[in-house]
Amino acid sequence: MLKISNISKKFGDIKVLDDISLEVEKSSILGLAGPSGGGKSTLLRCLQRLEMPDSGVIDYDSKTAFMFQDFQLFPHMSVLENLTYAPAIHNKNLNHIIKANELLDQLGIAEKANEYPHNLSGGQKQRVALARSLMIEPEVLLCDEPTSGLDVSTIMDVVNLLKSIRSLDVTMIIASHDLDFLTKISDRIVLLKEGKIIVDIKPNQVQDSIEYLRNFY
Repeated sequence: MLKISNISKKFGDIKVLDDISLEVEKSSILGLAGPSGGGKSTLLRCLQRLEMPDSGVIDYDSKTAFMFQDFQLFPHMSVLENLTYAPAIHNKNLNHIIKANELLDQLGIAEKANEYPHNLSGGQKQRVALARSLMIEPEVLLCDEPTSGLDVSTIMDVVNLLKSIRSLDVTMIIASHDLDFLTKISDRIVLLKEGKIIVDIKPNQVQDSIEYLRNFY
């Protein structure tokens, strides 16, 4: 379980997170909804320790991986090199290429192993970013706007891919503006607005959960 207790974060005079408390069950999928500036991305960055909260406690000892909104693939490296670069730095004794190829095959892009990012579609880049995140075998996967800029059919592919990761016992926390996507994939959705949690629901227990959430924007 991941437990967040009373965390707050300010940038200048703006309070981006305001006394947030939250518990996330193991192997569950938590969706973070809310308007721009509501605190979704900042919360993810605090969980990954890319930002430090000004107060409060984040309690977990799980290995985390972060999937960035803009993918952040190295443009001068092939897909395979993007996947193996960081793991090879941390453990030079393992053959990371075998694992990378297995992940690419699992995600349906094995034939793209030697391509460079500029030759990939948005959906393919998304799969590469996901494979790179899974290379370290995280227990918690943090995703920031994983469907941004993708077409409808590719979004459904992402939904199915992320759902398949559940079988690996990976807990996921996903920030997105796309309520349709979040309600399809999440066990639970928390809506952040002005740094506060103002809604906490299980989509399958709320009639027309998308419209319900929209009422709080």
